[in-house]
Amino acid sequence: MEELGKIKQFVLEFSGFKLVFNVETIIMTWVVFLVLILFAILARKKMGIIPNPFQIIAELLAKTFYNLCDDALGSRFAPKYFPMIFTLFLFIWLSNMIGVVPIFSEPTKDLNTTLSLGVLGFIIAHYSGIRAKGIKTYLKEYCEPIFFMAPLNVIGELAKVVSISFRLYGNIMGGGIIIIVVSHLIYQLILPPALLFFFGLFVGTVQAFVFTMLTLVYISLQVK
Repeated sequence: MEELGKIKQFVLEFSGFKLVFNVETIIMTWVVFLVLILFAILARKKMGIIPNPFQIIAELLAKTFYNLCDDALGSRFAPKYFPMIFTLFLFIWLSNMIGVVPIFSEPTKDLNTTLSLGVLGFIIAHYSGIRAKGIKTYLKEYCEPIFFMAPLNVIGELAKVVSISFRLYGNIMGGGIIIIVVSHLIYQLILPPALLFFFGLFVGTVQAFVFTMLTLVYISLQVK
């Protein structure tokens, strides 16, 4: 049970400030990056009328998410935000799935990762809202239905970041803890592999989709 709560960290002191880096999270994140880059290369290799298996998978996923973006954002904004939404899903999904490999761990088990993704979606959504509506209309919406509701509306927007970030983090971290605890209780017999498959494939896929769709909805609410 020693691995519960144990995080390999690298501490860098700079001008009186202490910067703490979670080594495992950084390494696993770069592994995810490399796998996605490799997938993109294989999908684009020898593209043709008779596609290779990687091209088929890429086209099916791309078409599915483009249609989702088109439904949520309309034909005007869908081409602009589709690449980000599609990439976000692939990154989160692979980050959740990579924990199925015994020697790897999920980057999304680190709150820094999920909170960063939540902040990223928040910034993009509100920047897009300002670009689409103008700063005057954007700020006016925070004063609806009456002006003294503005602080509550601001808190509500910030709460969205906390909500989607902690939901993803809690599900992935919770799954990892359950697997570790059960593994020690029954000495790695039958149930832990089944739990690993369940949390890696089913829960990991669902949470990646939920996070991505919520980000898409937040952007849609701002630009429309």
